[in-house]
Amino acid sequence: MENKEEILEDQVTEEVKDTEEAPDTEDTAEASENTVEDTTEEAEEADKDKKKKKKEKKDKKDEKIEELEDRVKRQMAEFENFRKRTEKEKASMYEMGAKSVIEKMLPVVDNFERGLQTIPAEQKESALAQGMQMIYKQLLTEFDNMGVKPIEAVGVEFNPELHNAVMQVESEEYESGIVAQELQKGYTYRDSVVRHSMVAVVQ
Repeated sequence: MENKEEILEDQVTEEVKDTEEAPDTEDTAEASENTVEDTTEEAEEADKDKKKKKKEKKDKKDEKIEELEDRVKRQMAEFENFRKRTEKEKASMYEMGAKSVIEKMLPVVDNFERGLQTIPAEQKESALAQGMQMIYKQLLTEFDNMGVKPIEAVGVEFNPELHNAVMQVESEEYESGIVAQELQKGYTYRDSVVRHSMVAVVQ
């Protein structure tokens, strides 16, 4: 009997120990839920950080693209300004060179005119006179093609931008301030004066 009681006592003691050592099911479930919640929050935080970094990276990329686009636009504008400035300088240099050549050729035209005026009437039909006339006309034609035009003088109102008055004269034909005589023909090149007309103006 004593052995049976001892055996029963031992079994009860073991069951009590097992009960004390066994984990609480509710506590375990709660702990599991907390662990899941913590894991979910960490995942969300990680996802937010990832999205934030991605957005920051995208923003930096967009800023870099805008910066490069702005730089390209500015360089294109600078190149366009440089091209226009170069073309303007080239045109100005060409015009200056053309004016210089025209100025040197004008005395030749003047000498042809003086020479043709001195030819006697009976020699107007001679080969020499006709040859001089042809060369003179060719010079004027080439000047006209280049844009060189003679300045109108006699019978027009004196214009200091076109005429150079060297003397005043009396005239019954023209009123005061009108050019009565042209002493040296003036010329323009593309609307700019190459040489002013030397004139006599009615006083």
